[in-house]
Amino acid sequence: MSKTVDHRTHLVLENYIGGKFVPVSRHIDSYDPSTGEVYCKVPDSGTDEVEAAVQAAKEAFPDWSARSPAERGQVMNKLADLMEAHLEEFAQAESRDQGKTVVFARTVDVPRAVYNFRFFASSVLHHTTDCSTMDHLGCINYTVRSPVGVAGLISPWNLPLYLLTWKIAPAVATGNTVVAKPSEMTSVTAWMMCKLLEEAGFPPGVVNMVFGTGPRAGDALVGHPDVPLVSFTGSTATAQRITERSAPFCKKLSLELGGKNPAIIFSDADLDQAVTTTVRSSFSNQGEICLCTSRIYVERSIYPEFLKRFVAATREWKTGSPSDPDNDNGALVSREHLEKVRSFVTLARSEGATVLCGEGKDPLVLPERNANGYFLRPTVITGVAESSRVMQDEIFGPVVCVNPFDGEDEAVDKGNGVRYGLAATVWTRDVGRVHRVARRLEAGLVWTNCWLVRDLNLPFGGVKSSGVGREGGRDSYHFFTEVKTITVKH
Repeated sequence: MSKTVDHRTHLVLENYIGGKFVPVSRHIDSYDPSTGEVYCKVPDSGTDEVEAAVQAAKEAFPDWSARSPAERGQVMNKLADLMEAHLEEFAQAESRDQGKTVVFARTVDVPRAVYNFRFFASSVLHHTTDCSTMDHLGCINYTVRSPVGVAGLISPWNLPLYLLTWKIAPAVATGNTVVAKPSEMTSVTAWMMCKLLEEAGFPPGVVNMVFGTGPRAGDALVGHPDVPLVSFTGSTATAQRITERSAPFCKKLSLELGGKNPAIIFSDADLDQAVTTTVRSSFSNQGEICLCTSRIYVERSIYPEFLKRFVAATREWKTGSPSDPDNDNGALVSREHLEKVRSFVTLARSEGATVLCGEGKDPLVLPERNANGYFLRPTVITGVAESSRVMQDEIFGPVVCVNPFDGEDEAVDKGNGVRYGLAATVWTRDVGRVHRVARRLEAGLVWTNCWLVRDLNLPFGGVKSSGVGREGGRDSYHFFTEVKTITVKH
């Protein structure tokens, strides 16, 4: 950690509070994952900075919440237009900051961030409230929904702008004001977005951005008595801490946490499609997506054939410089994360599992400037015991385990055999089996014969240790508002 800042050699970020950029005295080094070099200084904010941001959000709340949804939507759509106009700049920055390929940032991250604002600007206009009559008592009952107040939003490093806007958009659409804390490892695109807020028409204090670590800035935000609502995406361990800090204040919580997502491939599956899509679902964005497949279960009769095809397709998945459009994967987000992911491969080997391709098996040739970057080839492992940490813990990298199964019941048992329950994929041509297995799997989302097909109107979230609550469409509208029942006797 560096307390001195060299303004000549590094990008230096500032907090955005009350419509102004505010410098700080303490900073954290942020690295370019593809080179291993420091390229950015991120504010190391604490209690004072969070306090200022919360106060700015509180002051902005009465005016912003009094605006009509259509008026708020106009501002959000203008921001979406401005972000879209700067799409390439955002994509280049996201790639350099996070390690993902420029192509992925250009085609997935930034367009989705833009769409998040457009979607919620529109969807908030179409929600209705309830009304009931009690004629025998001469009463009519109706409900109204009001914004909660200052929303504390904490987003992760894997899809930085994409997941940050997934929180900010519904929060401000419903009339709340916001104090957001992106990950300290990937803060640049959030800072860039702040530069566009005034031009878009956001009044000062509606959106505030405080950069820093979880233990300092995050803890101050979730423990602040004037922040009644917290939306968090990240690890289960951090969510437990947030729950503890929030409990004395009875805050509204939405927690989108880890996944250890199974793909279940039955013998009647379209094997070509299953292999192609499962490679993508296992390794997209370096496997750093909470919805990525990390456990693959294949019906025994097709297990050898699937494995042969899957390993061959995995070896075709190219890893290297994020700026090279021919590469499918870039670098992992940090050296610490790279070592964590590698440690799972080492553990699997020590337990007698077989590494079929990837880490320690296939060489990785990198350009000279990327020699110190945090790269790992997509890795396929077989023979891992269901009880192993490799099978039970979230690795969050390009590492996947493949095991056979016999019959539907065993497939479901294996699929449900972890503490997580975010997503699952099922591959079969049998429509009856699709519905049976989908109902039995303990997961918030089940895709059949596809992966990552998302309608933002539908609920998003997990069960068990994968989270609490749902967001998306009506669910976000309900989470970011409080319902009030009004009874009138006539």
